[in-house]
Amino acid sequence: MHPALPSKGWLGRPQFWVELFAIGNIGFLAVDVGVAHAINDFEDPAEYIPVVFSLACAPALVLAMLLGGLEPAPRGRFPFDRPRWRSGVAWAVGMLVGWGSLSVGVAGLVFHLKGDFFEQMTLKNLVYTAPFAAPLAYAGLGLLVILNRMVNARSREWALWIVVLAAGGWAGNFVLSTADHAQNGFYYSSEWASVVASAIGFGFLCGVLVAPDDRRLRTLVVAIMLTEILVGVLGFGLHVYANIVRPTSTLWSSFLYGAPAFAPLLFADLGILGLLGLWALTVNRPESPTAIPRSGE
Repeated sequence: MHPALPSKGWLGRPQFWVELFAIGNIGFLAVDVGVAHAINDFEDPAEYIPVVFSLACAPALVLAMLLGGLEPAPRGRFPFDRPRWRSGVAWAVGMLVGWGSLSVGVAGLVFHLKGDFFEQMTLKNLVYTAPFAAPLAYAGLGLLVILNRMVNARSREWALWIVVLAAGGWAGNFVLSTADHAQNGFYYSSEWASVVASAIGFGFLCGVLVAPDDRRLRTLVVAIMLTEILVGVLGFGLHVYANIVRPTSTLWSSFLYGAPAFAPLLFADLGILGLLGLWALTVNRPESPTAIPRSGE
């Protein structure tokens, strides 16, 4: 039995931070998607759906946290120190948001690919369509929320799933970075950095999945994830700088039609999720307790 895990408060366990990560990202997507869809002035009313979803569901998850506790529990393993109905409502709200986010992500993927790509499936149409991989951020966050309510967060399985979702995020980021920068033919050589960094993030997290008990590998990947965070912050600065020096009529139009300012922050985001997964692997050792006290136990 891992001696430290049971005595740690919620601040010392990764699940609370993973849930907070999901809430913060779902909420922030309202801003990111709002700016992205403002480019065509929300031409299709369906473009409002992810914005409204984010604005409604982030507070809903906060409410669920207040009702059911700071750490979501799988059904049947609700904490005994609060009324069961509160845990049940919190669980249901969380699952609703999780499946809703997954649905919004998949529907957004199809929505972004409709039109030219489905009429003629060419690489050119794939690159110059709306960023088709971007809506999958909702799908990933939805899976994260569902995971928190279906798998015991003190188990090894939960920790491995966090790493899987982080690795999946890096795979999506690789596709997104490649397609986005291909639109201007990788005009600046620095644009390749995002592609290489995404591939490294994905590859090393996959290595962790193959050898989760390799302590030296985990230490190396921690350093890589920290570097990815710096890459994201640097990319954010470069995108903002490019928009500021861009000769347009207004600063708003520079940001609206210029480089997507928030896109590089996905590197920082995925770096944090990767670190959370590595942290969970460290504390959720194979011999760690897997049981959460059942209601009434």
